[in-house]
Amino acid sequence: MRSTTAPPPPAIEQTLALFEPARRPAVAHVEDGYLDLLGEEDPTGAHPGQRLMLSSALALIYERLWRPLGGRLLMGATGPGMREEHRMALNMLELSPSDRVLDVACGPGNFTRDFARATGGGLVVGLDASKTMLSVAVRESESANLAYVRGDACALPFRDGAFDAICCFAALYLIREPMRALDEIARVLAPGGRVALLSSCNRGPLPTGATNAVVRSLSGVRIFARDELTRALRDRGLTGIEQRVAGLAQFVSARKRA
Repeated sequence: MRSTTAPPPPAIEQTLALFEPARRPAVAHVEDGYLDLLGEEDPTGAHPGQRLMLSSALALIYERLWRPLGGRLLMGATGPGMREEHRMALNMLELSPSDRVLDVACGPGNFTRDFARATGGGLVVGLDASKTMLSVAVRESESANLAYVRGDACALPFRDGAFDAICCFAALYLIREPMRALDEIARVLAPGGRVALLSSCNRGPLPTGATNAVVRSLSGVRIFARDELTRALRDRGLTGIEQRVAGLAQFVSARKRA
């Protein structure tokens, strides 16, 4: 890793301005175009599904092969495809040109770039723990209003109410402490702000606890009960909660009280 002595790029400087003062680094550590807050720390998790997200090979095929195939397996043949997912994310977030947007567990930036195009006068921040994913994201991104940060979704460095919209698609089920990540998402969401989630949904014959005893212990992937995320958002003070279930997946949107 190299430490920058020159000022960081404007989008990263704007991102740093959204940090809690105590969390802002004295020196911005920039590697391959993204701000690295973790160094040698790795909050990803030890299960195979979590470790896979660090693979350089997966990062290269994630957007064009892995993610579309995974979505089809999760949602079934009649579920929304990638183009529809992108449209749904934009609709759920109701983005305006000046919005500040956070994409939690952004991977290679496949949704983050959409948000940057929709908010030309705002700021979009993609956050992920994987160096390999972020390296690809930076290479694929050209928007001046887009910054990437390597950080922990369960310990976001941003001040309360920093973002007008927050997305976390196809990632919450791999985060080691998803409810803590939701705590952080609710905290850094501005009053009146919108949140969009895509995650797993238990629809099998077994209770969610029994399903997780097998699936999560082997892969690290958490299966959420059908009402678990909607209830969690409501408990955190969010309103206007909407849910769409597709196969073994659920899309959930909500708004923070103004």
